[in-house]
Amino acid sequence: MVTFFTMAYILALNPLIIGTAADKNGKLLNGAPKFLDAAGKTLNEAAIDQNKMMVLAATALIAGIMTILMGVWGRFPLGIAAGLGINSLLAYSVAPTMTWPQAMGLVVWEGVLIFIFVITGVREAIFRSVPRSLRAAISVGIGMFVAFVGLVDSGVIRAGSGTPVQLGIAGSLEGWPIAMCVIGFLLVVILQIRKVPGSMLITIVTVSVLSVIVESIAKLGPRVGDDNPTGWAQNVPKLPSASSFSWPDLSLVGKVDLVGGFLKDGHFNIATFVGVLLVVFSLMLADFFDTVGTVVAIGNQAGLNDAQGNPPHLKEILMVDSLSAVAGGLGSASSATGFVESSAGVGEGARTGLASVTTGLAFLVAMFVSPVITMIPSEAAAPMLVFVGFLMMAQVRDIDWTDIAEGVPAFLTVIFMPFAYSITVGIGAGFIVYCITKLVTGKARLVHPLLWVVSALFVVYFAQGLLLGLL
Repeated sequence: MVTFFTMAYILALNPLIIGTAADKNGKLLNGAPKFLDAAGKTLNEAAIDQNKMMVLAATALIAGIMTILMGVWGRFPLGIAAGLGINSLLAYSVAPTMTWPQAMGLVVWEGVLIFIFVITGVREAIFRSVPRSLRAAISVGIGMFVAFVGLVDSGVIRAGSGTPVQLGIAGSLEGWPIAMCVIGFLLVVILQIRKVPGSMLITIVTVSVLSVIVESIAKLGPRVGDDNPTGWAQNVPKLPSASSFSWPDLSLVGKVDLVGGFLKDGHFNIATFVGVLLVVFSLMLADFFDTVGTVVAIGNQAGLNDAQGNPPHLKEILMVDSLSAVAGGLGSASSATGFVESSAGVGEGARTGLASVTTGLAFLVAMFVSPVITMIPSEAAAPMLVFVGFLMMAQVRDIDWTDIAEGVPAFLTVIFMPFAYSITVGIGAGFIVYCITKLVTGKARLVHPLLWVVSALFVVYFAQGLLLGLL
């Protein structure tokens, strides 16, 4: 259950991202207009609220089914849900250029491409071509990324005034929500030191209960942008009313257009077609390597990887992941992918697919009790992510820092993940520089041919803005 609670924020966040964004026609995922007036000033709040609940139901359904499949088929302790990077890309970059069904159609196609790579053995071959030092760096980088996500989600780290980031509010830890996060982190550390079973779950429940009490007394409300900086970051912890429970609306499932996104006004256009192909390529690359990095990191943390750093049942894991992208598109929930927050469950002892089955069942139940799930504040789950970051840092010892040709690519992999807020960017930077360092040291023959190909694709990925501008 720890994995579920650390992932549950996606049930609140995914609706806020794709559930409130409009497509090129100004319509939401459910087909309703986002604004009531032509000037775009009066929000259609009733339609937006309904759309968010529909997205929540679809998100929980896809996460539940695919996470159970990961447990039964992949036999690996990995939770599956809508990926944050891809849903943001869809909401803010893709959907404004086409309709929502067309955007979800592109998600289906990127999942199909990854599935083809899996069944042909290409994806597994690429996975095995990654050198041991970079695999360790990926694990450490993801640990840093997870810790940074936890600090940001809780408000301990925020955008600064004059600096990129800062501590809390103007350099000070103010407000009850941040206090809840600090209490949670200290509690999980103490419980871990005392070797108390279920320490992370105990901490999440304890902090959630304390947060409900604090909110009932102080009436802090949500933090929205720069407004109410001492409010709660995502979910306001309050007991739900009986009227807030309802049967899940799954009307968004199947609202997909697999062809329209490649056309311009219903007709074939080479520039539009190539531009959309680059979008699909970007979606695929992000999905492809986010999962690779996550699986390596979790396998290392759980002690499941073999001597070469390969997780067990790799092909089955990658197969389920590729089908998750397809399912996410078909369900209008955005591409579903492996969640690095699963490492919290591993930290509590998860080692088999049974953990994934339990997490998946919890997501299915969440469709019916979503008000209870969304009352858990991010400040209760964030301390687990920070602590898991500490656990994953241990793998830094597997990197040879005395060899610059090995150490620099590993270093870039580690720092780019949290600083660029992207696992994929960190992996890409490490791959490219690794190939360059081996080339200049006369050891190019030691680099697997597939790693050269993947590095070249990453060059295209990083230059996609320039390429799209030339079309």
